[in-house]
Amino acid sequence: MADEQKKKSGFFSDLFAPVGGFGVTFSTMFRKVITEEYPEEKRPTQPRFHGRHQLNRHPDGLEKCVGCELCAWACPADAILVEGAGNDDSEGGSGRFSPGERYGRVYQINYLRCIFCGLCIEACPTRALTMTNEYELADNNRADLIFTKDQLLAPVQAGMLTPPFPMAPGMEERDYYLGKVSAATDAQRAYVAEHAHSTDAEVTS
Repeated sequence: MADEQKKKSGFFSDLFAPVGGFGVTFSTMFRKVITEEYPEEKRPTQPRFHGRHQLNRHPDGLEKCVGCELCAWACPADAILVEGAGNDDSEGGSGRFSPGERYGRVYQINYLRCIFCGLCIEACPTRALTMTNEYELADNNRADLIFTKDQLLAPVQAGMLTPPFPMAPGMEERDYYLGKVSAATDAQRAYVAEHAHSTDAEVTS
């Protein structure tokens, strides 16, 4: 009895199998085709999309990165290289690039290794490293996919100055992270203008 039912079902299934296969094809032929006109029309990403990294600045322009290398330690793909250096406010020193004792002198991310997991973001104690919505990172040269600090550093916006320059007068490192600094002060602007003028004079001479 079971064999007879199996034979009957097998006969009809074999008979309509080609029709069923083409049925899937025919059902999609009359549907509206959804085509993304990339790259002319780029589909917006979600706000929390994990794209290219960015090194952020404080409102006056000082870098948030203090060269602690925690992001490099947290990276499971070993894609981040950080070399810290000390801020030197002394006369003739390199100057101050961050409110902390140190800053990231060298910062590189190898996007051939990066898996965009975001663990580096969670490890950063100063919120210096975040991820943007930029995802167009393809290239035909391996060397161009190793991003350096000048490529990752956020641009200088209105109210900011380009380091090195001293911290805002009367402020300490913790004041920066408490949000007490809103923009570059007149003293900081005067410092940058004076040192820029002296640098231009040295180059001219």
